Amino acid sequence: MEETQYQIRKAEEREALPAIDLLPSISHQGRQLDMALFGPNNYRKNVAHMQKRHFHSQQLPDITFTPATTAESISAVAYNFADFAKPQIFDSRWLQAGRIIRAQEGVFVNPLNDSQGNPITDEKTLKSLLKADRKVNGIYLLNNDSGFAPYDSFTRGLQDCDTFVQGGLARVLVHTPEEEAKLLRAIASPEFYKRGVNVWGFEPVKEPALRVVSLNSDRSLDDGRLSVDGNYWDYYNDGYAFGVLNRSAEGASPKK
Repeated sequence: MEETQYQIRKAEEREALPAIDLLPSISHQGRQLDMALFGPNNYRKNVAHMQKRHFHSQQLPDITFTPATTAESISAVAYNFADFAKPQIFDSRWLQAGRIIRAQEGVFVNPLNDSQGNPITDEKTLKSLLKADRKVNGIYLLNNDSGFAPYDSFTRGLQDCDTFVQGGLARVLVHTPEEEAKLLRAIASPEFYKRGVNVWGFEPVKEPALRVVSLNSDRSLDDGRLSVDGNYWDYYNDGYAFGVLNRSAEGASPKK
């Protein structure tokens, strides 16, 4: 793969608020994202940390972050997977890519929130969102990177890179209407994972189950395989999560 410059934007020193570094500006679906990496901790604590106030620079003196969607998380790791994400996140811990809901018929990704700001988990309400005009290439693409992949749209268990990136799960994770998830191909490539991909923890459930979809390098059972886990609890296991700069927060825009 062609080498990509990856220069962390170091925070300036200031005593009032904890300093935080920013990743290089990440291109995502036609816009630029300012992001930071949080962890290692469980997902619930990582989210709580990113919602606290931080200092980066005189231009960004008082900022908070919102949890990245799965699509935003994958854009961040694909930017420089070989030199940054794989050694620092995938090989040592887990990437907590974002929230999902496992249901009877498939997987809801980046579920929409209710009026209280909590993920909608009522299956009747979730199914009401699946309008025919939002279905493309076997999956449903909703607003805010939300979507739904039926179980019959993707393969579970051990598989090669092609099978994974052409499946509905990979495509809904990156929120693409195309026939394959190109950003995940760059990650799941045999260049990095010669033994392919293991998609697990995505069995149908009687009641909707809120989980965090997580990815890592399976180094314990069979070295050289990408693990994609759909049964990761938000309060269990340490890993890393990306936060997106909240531009609506006070102090998030450069001062004139």
